[in-house]
Amino acid sequence: MDFTRILPEECLCLIISFTSPAEACRSAMVCPALRSAAGSDAVWEKFLPCDYKSVISETSSSATLVSMGKKELYFSLFSHPILIQNDTMSFQLEKWSGKKCYMLGARALTIIWGEEPSYWNWTSQPHSRFPEVAELTSVWWLEVKGMIETTILSPNTKYAAYFVFQLRSSGVIGFKGIPVGLNVSVNGIASSQERRVSLDYRDEPRHVRERGDGWMEVEMGEFLNEYGDDGTVDFSLKEVAGYYKKGLIIEGIELRPKDVGDISANKLDMSSFL
Repeated sequence: MDFTRILPEECLCLIISFTSPAEACRSAMVCPALRSAAGSDAVWEKFLPCDYKSVISETSSSATLVSMGKKELYFSLFSHPILIQNDTMSFQLEKWSGKKCYMLGARALTIIWGEEPSYWNWTSQPHSRFPEVAELTSVWWLEVKGMIETTILSPNTKYAAYFVFQLRSSGVIGFKGIPVGLNVSVNGIASSQERRVSLDYRDEPRHVRERGDGWMEVEMGEFLNEYGDDGTVDFSLKEVAGYYKKGLIIEGIELRPKDVGDISANKLDMSSFL
């Protein structure tokens, strides 16, 4: 018996809304009745964060986003990060789960000597999502820190923090063979052991990887945001052994859910259901 002929569309929508964005796309492949239900605003609003209206109200494109259907909005938010907090932070959805991702741009970070032109240069980059990035001119003491409130992250979610950067194609000094310390802590308590990683890809091909957007990234650490009211997460990068350094370009620090991408193993193309 075909249950899609018996149940009203409202019931089908309710059932699908208790699954996931990826499962909704799979349901749409079954039959026309499920495709209609799986594409409804009632379903896709359930997959959006409960505070999505507040988040998108901070971006300059809020009017365009609000006018979209809920599925179109979801697809836009996972494929195109939006800038918030006066363009110093970006917001995005994780494609398969709908969980929140944030990146703190260089301007939202604390960079020691960052306002000293002889040490750091603030400039624009064509591949950056932010108006400004920080380019290291010369320092011996490298220290970058950031912080985010756990209340704005998705609850019951394991997150990882990633340092997003480039090393200039020429004139880079002080990074080859020299590890930096990477730390993540929740309310001042280290969530994992300090990571010691060189930012030079030739030293750390297993840890430093290309993102596909013109930048490199290295994982700084991970933490569990259990209830969403755990306080603050702090992250830092530090190398203070006295080596002269130049040529590092900082895009920011990104926080995104970890271990949620396995659902994509079957190569489901969600964009075909937009």
